[in-house]
Amino acid sequence: MGMADFNGEVKNIQDTPFGYTMSVIGGKWKMVIIYLLAENQPVRFNELKRQLGTITFKVLSSQLKELEADGLVRRKEYPQIPPKVEYSLTGKAETLLPVLEELCEWGGKNRNN
Repeated sequence: MGMADFNGEVKNIQDTPFGYTMSVIGGKWKMVIIYLLAENQPVRFNELKRQLGTITFKVLSSQLKELEADGLVRRKEYPQIPPKVEYSLTGKAETLLPVLEELCEWGGKNRNN
């Protein structure tokens, strides 16, 4: 279902496929987290934090929990001391990677225009 299927009659954006997609990947950090996991998975929490730089521990934790709840990120905890946790993408998230590739290509073509 695409944008044209609604014929300009959108009552509530959350009821559309676009609204659902934005609820899952919208915000400042989620697509960046997915991108980094796609490049380097599995990744430990502190490594993600280092790669993201300015994100706080609380925000990163919250974003990862939301991505996990939406079925995009897999969290694997190892029973050891100190605790070791790794994050990776699920199959559902991997279906988003072609979309992210297209966004990267668009950015490359339009960056200096």
